[in-house]
Amino acid sequence: MFTPKTILVPTDFSRSSDMALEKALDLAQEYHSKVILLHVIDEHIQQCAADYCLRSEDIQRLEEESALRSREMLEKEASSLKGSRQVEIDFDLRMGAPADVILSEQKRTGSDLIVIGSHGRKGIRKHLIGGVTDKVVRGAITPVMVVHT
Repeated sequence: MFTPKTILVPTDFSRSSDMALEKALDLAQEYHSKVILLHVIDEHIQQCAADYCLRSEDIQRLEEESALRSREMLEKEASSLKGSRQVEIDFDLRMGAPADVILSEQKRTGSDLIVIGSHGRKGIRKHLIGGVTDKVVRGAITPVMVVHT
């Protein structure tokens, strides 16, 4: 029987991610697993739109502010969960292409299960599952549990 030791849970703070986290916490509690909550900041801030372009200093400031807000949200979520469950919870913040970072974090952390929401903030498009989720499912070397919203 498969019993996960380390569960990676990517989050974009959406309802779908929250549902995936709840499922991961249930599994972690049942199997005495560790949960790693991961948020990936997409590094693609558009520098120019129409006739207006942001300076590189402005983009760097926006990236730093985004990282700070995301870290605060992760810390808040992880600390609120630690009090309510007997589960070890770590969190991590990375920057890059979300699917690629999730897959590399799975390898780096040695996670043996990824629990991910079916759709992120961008919602349902033309696919059955979200673009990031689809890429993670196709590229993962470990089991992936997709929690449907």
